[in-house]
Amino acid sequence: MIPALSHVDCWIFDLDNSLYPASANLFELIDQRMAAFIQKLLECGHDEARRTQKLYFHEHGTTLAGLMAVNGVDPHTFLDFVHDIELARISADPAIVAALDRLPGRKYVFTNGDETYARRVLDKLGLANAFDGLHDIHAMAYLPKPDPRSYRTMCDRHAIDPNRALFVEDMARNLAPAKALGMTTVWIDNGSEQAGSGADPAFIDYRIADIGAWLSEILGDESE
Repeated sequence: MIPALSHVDCWIFDLDNSLYPASANLFELIDQRMAAFIQKLLECGHDEARRTQKLYFHEHGTTLAGLMAVNGVDPHTFLDFVHDIELARISADPAIVAALDRLPGRKYVFTNGDETYARRVLDKLGLANAFDGLHDIHAMAYLPKPDPRSYRTMCDRHAIDPNRALFVEDMARNLAPAKALGMTTVWIDNGSEQAGSGADPAFIDYRIADIGAWLSEILGDESE
């Protein structure tokens, strides 16, 4: 481990577009399911459903948060529907699998998705047993990243010392609350949608393009 990160004993990772390439574009499939859900719920046309979907995302942090606040939607019903997608676009990355296995300390997934979906994705990525825990949207009480309360809830729930934790995320704005708590932050600048919105060096410690390559780099040669 490089000296600058020798203090880290807890590694926290975002899931979508972080543990797999943004080019896989799983969100395209989820996005289509979201629009279909809203179209049926509001009995409206496709264009109006899309408009509502994006409006809720920008005003509430996630489409789900907007649907719950404005339309009283049950989160389990929504998440079960939108995450019912095929995962053929993703596969295991040997570099990430090997690097996560070598990381010292505890490892967690912190996602605005739900645990059922996250487990399916992790299994497809060959990471079913790579993590010590998972903090999902249900555990967040439906307060999605970057709501600071969800970061504190995660730390309390898993007994994480933020000053000894590192958080990896593709959405730059989601790193700000982590940095405010004292975490080391890593931004995966991989071109995912709106990933660079609000990016500020003040709350980004490392800017990387590929998580597998970066983890391998900080861990050094295994034979040494």
